[in-house]
Amino acid sequence: MKRDFNQIPYAVPLSGLLGRPVPEPPDATRNPFQRDRDRIIHSQAFRRLQGKTQVFVAGEGDHFRTRLTHTMEVAQLSRDIARTLGLNEDLAECIALAHDLGHPPFGHMGEAALDVWMRKHDSSFEHNEQSLRVVTILEEHSPLAPGLNLNREVLEGMQKHVPKRGDGTRGPGLEAQTVDLADRIAYTGHDADDGLRAGLFTVQDLKQTTLGKSGLDHASKRQTPLGGAVIDLLVTDLYRETGRTLSDARIQSLDDVYVSPKALVRFSDGMGRQLDELKKFLSQRMYFHPRVLEGSKEGQQIVTALCDGLLRNPTEKVTALMKKNTSTLAEAVKDYVAGMTDGYAKERVKSQL
Repeated sequence: MKRDFNQIPYAVPLSGLLGRPVPEPPDATRNPFQRDRDRIIHSQAFRRLQGKTQVFVAGEGDHFRTRLTHTMEVAQLSRDIARTLGLNEDLAECIALAHDLGHPPFGHMGEAALDVWMRKHDSSFEHNEQSLRVVTILEEHSPLAPGLNLNREVLEGMQKHVPKRGDGTRGPGLEAQTVDLADRIAYTGHDADDGLRAGLFTVQDLKQTTLGKSGLDHASKRQTPLGGAVIDLLVTDLYRETGRTLSDARIQSLDDVYVSPKALVRFSDGMGRQLDELKKFLSQRMYFHPRVLEGSKEGQQIVTALCDGLLRNPTEKVTALMKKNTSTLAEAVKDYVAGMTDGYAKERVKSQL
């Protein structure tokens, strides 16, 4: 039997409140967000994440993170944080599992290339928006509803997680805020690990940052990997600061969360500065390292060449996308290319030459 356990009053109930865009009969054994999780995991877009770049081009090494392993780490962190804070674990997991479904091949450089290309066609590209498009339009679950027909709380949580800023729209729930920070925590920890493993910087280099040094010290005491130690420091700070913030803001209900003018799940100011410092270090020493940039720039060229070629000579898949979604040809090309894995994009561009 399903049970709707009592959570804190400002968590989204396990049974949800907003429903699906197209109503469906309830499931006999799973709550609505468990069903959403299963739909996301069984989607084609989710499976393709295993072949998409996180930082290092997918396939460069067996032990570097891909977009899929990053997604799984964010989902695990999101569940753990949500459980400790008394939030809706299943909802947080759904948002985390879906948050990068729209990421194109070749990581952020591939995203930049698609955005430049789309701007030439009076539009733009942003992976959060594309992720939402994947689950609401591009993926298929049932002919009775477009997309995966996920609950509206999941769809709201997938949109960029910024609190209300006076524009009349409500801010994100605590589950969405949790995923936003879990994403930052995950990539900071695993990128520090991957950068060291790849030899892009040394332990002594990392000690130049406050969080890097404290993470290395913490790892030594715990006898655990660096990434896990950095994550532990960040999560511990998040629990302490979030508890204080919720108390100071006198949050008692979901409505209190939605109208809050600032984020409620947060790091302390000091930890926020340390995180920014480490992110700047990783940007300089890892994301813009010549070795990483070489693969990324090749990826940019491939994405642009694919888009140009498919616009000139659209394939049956592109024209089918355009017809199914009543979209422009440029948008259909974008949808098709954004869904590709790194390897498929490389092979596909060769056939255009």
